[in-house]
Amino acid sequence: MRRTLTVAVLVALAACKKPEAPQRPAASPSAPSAAAPTAAAGAGDAASAQVLRGKIVEKIDVSQYSYLKLATASGEKWTAVPRTDKKVGEEVGVGNVLAMQGYESHELKRKFDVVYFGTLTGPGGEVAAMPPAMGGGSMPAGEGPPSPSQMAAQHQAAMGARPDVKVEKVSKATGADARTVEEIWSQREKLKGKTVAVRGQVVTFTPAMGKNFLHLRDGSGDSEKKNNDVAVTTSDNVAVGDVVTAKGVVTTDKNLGFGYLYPVIVEDAKLTK
Repeated sequence: MRRTLTVAVLVALAACKKPEAPQRPAASPSAPSAAAPTAAAGAGDAASAQVLRGKIVEKIDVSQYSYLKLATASGEKWTAVPRTDKKVGEEVGVGNVLAMQGYESHELKRKFDVVYFGTLTGPGGEVAAMPPAMGGGSMPAGEGPPSPSQMAAQHQAAMGARPDVKVEKVSKATGADARTVEEIWSQREKLKGKTVAVRGQVVTFTPAMGKNFLHLRDGSGDSEKKNNDVAVTTSDNVAVGDVVTAKGVVTTDKNLGFGYLYPVIVEDAKLTK
């Protein structure tokens, strides 16, 4: 909380896989409505900044932060930015968003379902880089985003499917672009850049970086070979345990920075039940 929060760390939270092992998902309930990604300073070629836009409908100031409740196109969402003089009724954009689920503010003695930490965009909508230290050494314990080590621990905790979710054999999607999870893995090079439809059970669901990250399993593949689980990004909301069809574009070797890589991921998918 007193340490530098870099964009590279932001993407690490949303990533779920290191190069040597197949992906396992991100972790952090409604995703922000984000504008097109903008390259973030100092983040390398893998990083981007997501922008959450809306009108301030409620504002709470603490020592180093302003909590802003925004009315966005996808509903009301709590954000937290370095303390600002913005007022209720103003339209703002929050960039470099980091979704913190179940976040508790010690100063407010309040727990939020989810808070999107970030920085306010400039007058022209530009996204500034995250400050070198948000709040500095005077920040109270439990206020602000976690340190990199804490974020890594949260990421590790969210990597696997919930143990109480029993994955049954799921029937394959229909149509020429239908693939099983195992087929997406085995055919990933041929499918790169193409649209596929995969039907499976949601085993993790994580809003982060302006989108929802989830993992699907359909009973195909082999857990030992780690090809029984595929990552998906979407703007749709579902719950762990739901059986859905995800239709999106296959991307391979998706590098989200900080040493994390998805060998294969289905991006910008539309979900149907």
